[in-house]
Amino acid sequence: MNSFPKYMTFISILLVLMSCGTNTKKELTIDLISFADSSKAILPHLVSDQDHLYLSWVDTSDHEHAELKYAKLEDGHWGKPVVLSSGTNWFVNWADYPMISVNNGQVLSHYLQNSGTKGMAYDIYYRVSKLGQANQEKFKLLHNDNTATEHGFVSMLPMSDSTFLIAWLDGRNMASHDHGSMHSHEHASGEMSVRIAEVNLQGELRNETVVDEMACTCCQTTMSMTESGPVLMYRDCSQDNIRDISIVRLINGNWTKPVSIHQDNWFIQGCPVNGPKSDAMGKSLAVAWYTGANDKPKVQVVFSKNSGESFQKPVLVSDGEVVGRVDLLMLSEDEAVVSWMETINKETFLFAAKINGEKGLSNRVEIAKMSSSRKTGFPQMERLGDELYFAWMDINEKGSNLKTAVVPVQKF
Repeated sequence: MNSFPKYMTFISILLVLMSCGTNTKKELTIDLISFADSSKAILPHLVSDQDHLYLSWVDTSDHEHAELKYAKLEDGHWGKPVVLSSGTNWFVNWADYPMISVNNGQVLSHYLQNSGTKGMAYDIYYRVSKLGQANQEKFKLLHNDNTATEHGFVSMLPMSDSTFLIAWLDGRNMASHDHGSMHSHEHASGEMSVRIAEVNLQGELRNETVVDEMACTCCQTTMSMTESGPVLMYRDCSQDNIRDISIVRLINGNWTKPVSIHQDNWFIQGCPVNGPKSDAMGKSLAVAWYTGANDKPKVQVVFSKNSGESFQKPVLVSDGEVVGRVDLLMLSEDEAVVSWMETINKETFLFAAKINGEKGLSNRVEIAKMSSSRKTGFPQMERLGDELYFAWMDINEKGSNLKTAVVPVQKF
């Protein structure tokens, strides 16, 4: 794809060690990975299959035409892009982004397409294709309700060597109306449901299940595979507009009823567009999320030692001027790395830190300085071996650039 060296030094920053109540400082080097299509790319998503790392994005070089692409990390740089699909009527939005999942040489991917003339009406199209191959069979509609309503905020997960899981928010029960802004979703005469289904390697959909009849309308969903089976988390919504994070678990072939991972009791009438992120290792599960309960915004992480059946007391990540937009990766059964956006003295940064369910937060690292605008989207974090990879949108007066970088796990 290019002839850049393996890594380019991106920036030297300060690592603040917060353990034992001290604030000693240490320099840390973050390496930027060259990306030739950075000025045309938006909506990055990182995913690993344990052996390889993949970056997907939407190419917007033609303002009336969008393309979903992905590339594999090869010898420290991004390989030749694979075009999965393209179209002219796509729903391209800062918060609801396409993504891929890789399983046994196959790629499950999705994009969003407008289905109505106004409001947030769009559909999910998906396909399973061979890894590294483009322009194969057409994408298929994920849902069959034929309503001009919102369908999106997908999460994907390999369930077995022959099956993916796919979850999404489904607005088929909501009356047709104009939401206006994605920040001002409110319940109409119906509710947003959460659905989940299995997709085999031939792209066949089966075992579709409604796991929650009423949820928040535009926060991202997240899934993880624990030793006891898959779990799904999302921002729920009660009749009284309490919007906390709920979990459902697949036990003996059935999805459990939704249970709150922690009762923030956040009352908010509109969707905050700020979903959770999770990861699992063995029976250990960790979840990061943003809440604005009691007008005190904060990012928290909670750990479970029994695959999400119960949770420990949450660990505070930050209660400053947090923007949220979190991500999380397990390092061991006791520790994770959490990333989040936060504004300090009118400047916004992407931070990451190691976190332990018993010992709390340590080794807070500044990954990048960035805009707090919607165009920044949701920064991504993924682990491959002994390295952590980050992807984010750099917004400036000249436009935007998709950036990716790597940090050794040992630096945390």
